[in-house]
Amino acid sequence: MKRDAFVSGVVACAIVAGGCVAGATLAAVTALQGDPNRGRTLYQGCTGCHSVDDNDLGPRHRGVVGRRAGSIQDYSYSPALKNSGLTWDEATLDRWLTNPTALVPGTKMFFKLDAAQDRADVISYLASLK
Repeated sequence: MKRDAFVSGVVACAIVAGGCVAGATLAAVTALQGDPNRGRTLYQGCTGCHSVDDNDLGPRHRGVVGRRAGSIQDYSYSPALKNSGLTWDEATLDRWLTNPTALVPGTKMFFKLDAAQDRADVISYLASLK
């Protein structure tokens, strides 16, 4: 599927398979094709706080895609994240990695990835961790 985006200010038009989604937010149109191998390399920047299989300063990431935010029983989440009602899908993870404190004010996480392709690659890697 070919994806192109035209961006003007904060409003965007996403062209996906010939159709246009007018008024979509920038985060919604940055659904780029991710490279999980590049994402694995970029993920090394996350390992100061996260691990794939063990809770650390941040919760473990294996199985994060599709999981309800704040739901790992043996991890101490911020009340803000625990009560956010979010489920970690690709779009939500993109918004989260763009600016976690804007998405969930009061969260403990402050790290963000500015480049849309970097986010897509990390999310693709996380999605491969079943």
